[in-house]
Amino acid sequence: MLSNEIRARFLKFFENRGHSIIPSASLVPENDPSTLFNTAGMQPLVPYLLGQPHPKGTRLVDCQKCVRTGDIDDVGDNRHLTFFEMLGNWSLGDYFKQEAINWSLEFLTNKEEGLGLDINRLYVTVFKGLPATGGAENGIPRDEEAISVWKEAFAKLGITAEVAGEDEQTGGNIRIIPLGVDDNFWIAGTTGPCGGDTEMFYDTRPEEGPLSGNFGDLVDSFRLIEVWNDVFMEFNKTADGKYEPLTKKNVDTGMGLERTTAVVNGHSTVFDTDLFEPVLTRIDSVVNQDKEDKRSKRIVADHIRTAVFMIADGVIPSNTDQGYILRRILRRAVRYSDVLGLPTDYLIILAQVVIDQYASAYPELIERAPAIKNEIAKEEKKFRETLEKGLREFEKGRNPFDLYQSFGFPIELAEELAKEKGLTIDRTKFDEEMKKHQELSRQGAEQKFKGGLGGSSEQIVKYHTATHLLQQALVDVLGPEVAQKGSNITEERLRFDFAWPAKMTDEQKAEVEKIVNEKITANLPVNKVILSKDEAEKTGARHLFSEKYGDEVSIYFIGDSLDTAYSKEFCGGPHVENTGILGHFKITKEEAVAAGVRRIKAVLENPDIQDIKEWA
Repeated sequence: MLSNEIRARFLKFFENRGHSIIPSASLVPENDPSTLFNTAGMQPLVPYLLGQPHPKGTRLVDCQKCVRTGDIDDVGDNRHLTFFEMLGNWSLGDYFKQEAINWSLEFLTNKEEGLGLDINRLYVTVFKGLPATGGAENGIPRDEEAISVWKEAFAKLGITAEVAGEDEQTGGNIRIIPLGVDDNFWIAGTTGPCGGDTEMFYDTRPEEGPLSGNFGDLVDSFRLIEVWNDVFMEFNKTADGKYEPLTKKNVDTGMGLERTTAVVNGHSTVFDTDLFEPVLTRIDSVVNQDKEDKRSKRIVADHIRTAVFMIADGVIPSNTDQGYILRRILRRAVRYSDVLGLPTDYLIILAQVVIDQYASAYPELIERAPAIKNEIAKEEKKFRETLEKGLREFEKGRNPFDLYQSFGFPIELAEELAKEKGLTIDRTKFDEEMKKHQELSRQGAEQKFKGGLGGSSEQIVKYHTATHLLQQALVDVLGPEVAQKGSNITEERLRFDFAWPAKMTDEQKAEVEKIVNEKITANLPVNKVILSKDEAEKTGARHLFSEKYGDEVSIYFIGDSLDTAYSKEFCGGPHVENTGILGHFKITKEEAVAAGVRRIKAVLENPDIQDIKEWA
């Protein structure tokens, strides 16, 4: 069963059960400063999981584009990827455990509508509960409801499913394994909506005999592979550690398309699936047949696929944020294409292979193909020039880690060159420096990403509203050519990237500040209206043209009415009720971040602390 059929079957299965199919959001989160990319299917839906009504209703299904780069150095093994697609179905205060579990099992095992997996090879985990200790004021009991639903669901298919004990041992009829917080519990941040989950695992090597042993060991050995996860958000964790039942309970599920395609087709690695076959075949067509370097081929295949989707969603190579990740990925692709002996500029050909492969599912790739290939070609040229500089510095005896940091000079290349000269690189010292660097990077990432939401604190919400005023003021001062390229909001400041070819003058910055502060002083109301996409576009509301919107969209407008509003944008919120509570707006920095892209950083000084409209 090919990946396109699995994707289509999943969407159709849940559409037939009352779910609205929604398009994938951009890889770049909208109005979410907490993470550089959408790393899970739930991220774009966090506002709705927290209570904001979704224009498409209470049952949703989608296939979300995702990027994770924390394990980038592991790409090339059997399973790690940077780009992947996450299939998910969602209940926003609608159905709960009974329906979610039964539908999960039905899709996994049904041959006509689902994947037709063998029920005898399926095992599940559930939440074993949380005792009222260690910061948990009242604790959470074991999920007996999920256990009961699973037992009944298995029984309907002729399977006796028993529950593992505290030793988490499987064997015989044991198919339900209760696990703790680290394995089967989800929370967005340190407080807020949360709950246990149930995960489904498939036995990939039944030829080794009946499954028996410690569940964790069977997962670590890859005999059991997780294929699906259903999260049941039924509690709210308060600041004092209490778990209070939610009146509106949600279901949030996730199934990775790449992994599922591998499991369904009996492959031991995602790189053996049709998702990678075209690009790997094209690589093999020009690689010396004696060079069986699977790792390098997989790195090139993975990275070029990720780069295509990043650029299609508006990311361009740079030295900061999303652009930095794209630059790193493309430079690794260039490096390993050289290891394989691929011709210069061959990455462009591979990019076209990816575009053609995904065109039916993501037709926008065809439209953006010229821009995608142009950015890849420019970055390869720039990196090859950088490599030349790095080589000269290497000849001068520069520290390999300095070369890596300053020039992006790969340690593997430094080792190869040193070997040619009869020298050796102190790889242990380099790895120690890299570990320190990665720890610092990880600490920064953890501060950026806490559960998929930048937060809905008063200060962040105020900065979000101020960003809308800033964008309109930039249009007023510079002209209609101004277009948003990205934004990032923290407790301390807002950051706004926009298309503009020249440095702003002091006079222009002062005029923008003046306009924003005038609108703040005017104490304008902030309102929201939900319209069909066609109606919304007719209002002239600003929106990202690279973004895929649903049939209905939310417009936030600043002013008394939509027709006379000072600012109006497609936006998911949240915002303050009126501009008067924002405080004094001040631009702290204006700079270039890429060719034709400027960045403004600004602060709100001495804002009053007042109530705001949270996810209204």
